[in-house]
Amino acid sequence: MSTRTRTVVAISAVALLVAVTAYAGVLALLIRDAPRKDPAVTAYAHGRTVTVAPFLYCSVSMENCRYGETVDLAVPAGYPLQLSLPPQIAEAPWLAQLIYERPDGEQVDRLVAHDDFGHEVLAVTLDSRPEPNLRLVGVEIQLPILARDETGREFYVPHAAWSINTAPDEGGQPAE
Repeated sequence: MSTRTRTVVAISAVALLVAVTAYAGVLALLIRDAPRKDPAVTAYAHGRTVTVAPFLYCSVSMENCRYGETVDLAVPAGYPLQLSLPPQIAEAPWLAQLIYERPDGEQVDRLVAHDDFGHEVLAVTLDSRPEPNLRLVGVEIQLPILARDETGREFYVPHAAWSINTAPDEGGQPAE
């Protein structure tokens, strides 16, 4: 190989290295400065899938809170509600508040937790009718933190929550 060919190859290699380094640097800056998205839950029932953004999302010190909305997803009685949890939820000690309703309108709350399904489980199936006279009308997934009031009493409060109304009426509005 001649000296001139080696020089051209060396200059080309240096130019390629500079271009790759510049590209990687710009990409790193864009990723670093990109807005972070809050984790979302994916809910599926009876052939329909919805993405559930946080209803409440705060830091664990209950600062920088952002608020969203409850998502409607009709879950006919007898069909399961399937939830796909992102790692930020699945790897945390999450709780799910299940709200059932009796035919007379009385509400029955049940609580399930990550311990009921195994640690770091990414998908959960919930029964919409665990008993003949109960119908699932809502679910709230929560990431709790331990709080203490001025008397020293400790209790849990969610610093993040995802809310699903599973009993909307025909027009997509919550059932009354």
